Amino acid sequence: MNSPHVLKMENELRVLSLEELEWLLERIAKQVQERKQIVNKFTDVKYMNEQLVAMAIDLDIQTELISINNEFKLTEMDGLEKL
Repeated sequence: MNSPHVLKMENELRVLSLEELEWLLERIAKQVQERKQIVNKFTDVKYMNEQLVAMAIDLDIQTELISINNEFKLTEMDGLEKL
């Protein structure tokens, strides 16, 4: 399960002082918590729906969507019949 990188890191940790190990442990714990929060946000349907609503009312996004739609108007009229 452990990659060669993790095994190498484990061996290198042996030369660190106790203070350095504690500092590193705190940094790792902080990164783990940050990643969990990100994962939780994107698996939270309510959060995602709130973000979609915010995007839908954002004037910059609306302007960009209008621009994209205008750019592809000719392509939509390429002669293909609707299925």
